[in-house]
Amino acid sequence: MEPGTEPTNQPAAPEVPRQNIGVARRLRIGLSGKLLFLTILFVMVAEVLIYVPSIANFRLNWLNDRLAAAHTAALVLDAAPSGMVPESLARQILKSIGARAVALKMGDQRRLLAAADIPSKIEQDIDMRNVSWWRAIIDAFDTMRESLPGDVIRLVGPAPMAKGQFIEIILDEAPLRKAMLTFSVNILLLSLVISGVTAMLVFFALHYLLVRPMGRVTANMMAFRADPENRSLIIAESGRRDEIGTAEEELAAMQRELASMLHQKNRLAALGLAVSKINHDLRNLLASAQLFSDQLSTLPDPKVQRFAPKLMRALERAIAFCQSTLSYGAAQEAPPERKTIEVEPLIEEVHEALGLGLDVPIRWIVSVERGLTVEADHDQLFRVLVNVARNAMQALEARGARDPARDQIRITGRREGSVVVIEVSDTGPGVSEKARAHMFQAFQASTRPGGTGLGLAIAAELVRAHGGEIRLVPGTIGATFSITIPDRAVDLNSHRGERASA
Repeated sequence: MEPGTEPTNQPAAPEVPRQNIGVARRLRIGLSGKLLFLTILFVMVAEVLIYVPSIANFRLNWLNDRLAAAHTAALVLDAAPSGMVPESLARQILKSIGARAVALKMGDQRRLLAAADIPSKIEQDIDMRNVSWWRAIIDAFDTMRESLPGDVIRLVGPAPMAKGQFIEIILDEAPLRKAMLTFSVNILLLSLVISGVTAMLVFFALHYLLVRPMGRVTANMMAFRADPENRSLIIAESGRRDEIGTAEEELAAMQRELASMLHQKNRLAALGLAVSKINHDLRNLLASAQLFSDQLSTLPDPKVQRFAPKLMRALERAIAFCQSTLSYGAAQEAPPERKTIEVEPLIEEVHEALGLGLDVPIRWIVSVERGLTVEADHDQLFRVLVNVARNAMQALEARGARDPARDQIRITGRREGSVVVIEVSDTGPGVSEKARAHMFQAFQASTRPGGTGLGLAIAAELVRAHGGEIRLVPGTIGATFSITIPDRAVDLNSHRGERASA
């Protein structure tokens, strides 16, 4: 132990073994278990809802059966002459119907037909002539809950022997309660059987229809998350026409887009690394070329004096590009240094940078408002126009046969209130549907062999840095790109509203 240190008696926090974590995860109730539990629960709730009216109806039927038996006994007893039925036979008749006494009532008169062991106290009177459903349910549960051994009830019901007569019997309540409990146990056992069978059927049906497909989707998502660039891990669609099939289709589309995006990001990162590596040597080469151009500017030749300044400006611009280490996707563009510049001279620089002289069979048509100016970064707007115009040149060259009368690049410029609109159009074959779907996206918008699609992507980034927008104008011959540069921070949506109301 080092001097100055004190021993600590606090135990270290116990580390949870990975095996215990795995066990805890395995012990979690899955979707199948939850479905099984909920199915059993809902079936039992349904059985309870069925049981409540069933037990009330069972009680009423049991009492009605006793009334029917008493009615038969009353017919026998009433048909015999008075005093001709021996007491022993009367007791046997009462025992057979489970009653202690049987009587007939007509109005206020009551005639006792047979009796045996009449109790001194009657716990409950039950009139079967008018029983509501809710009263039947309450009485049924009262019988099972409050009935005690030895309780006696009086049961009154209509007697079909004569109009206005009623039959009255006195009987023990214990047999009724016992029959209701037996019925309840049978219902409970039947409910358990039905719940188990139904739950298993629902469980297996949902397991094969939902749980297994969802488990497959979940496993695929976990595998794809571990290696999102592996296109072989994209989920294979099952072809189902339900919500699971739709989820598989959308997941597969999302995985394909994500894999493609990651692939493009890796390419961009590699491109940025490559540019940063060659930037130093390329800058030195351009610096040497700049020294040679300085020597050329001292020659008295008129042509040299004419082209040397332009060559020097081009070299200076190229050195500035290298100095900023432009790498699309790996480095952000510098904020534009906005100044008031004339549009027509800028377009002429673009014309010379593209090499569209007399020996190139492409007509260059400029239609710009006289004295049009724009508040923009000179070099960045130059790059925007060069990229868009070069795309137009390549579209015309890719068509094959060259016709100076047909192959044209037209640049127009105008001011619309607080913004300047520059349009670059060509008479080429236009933009394909595939290119429209990925317009202004690096490495995806180009359909030309060897093309990268970086030109329009860089142009869009630079225009957005100025607070403007670049878009493809629909419904034109060839392709027309509209570049909108605001003089100040204005809302382009409100500007469109002004144009529409004008």
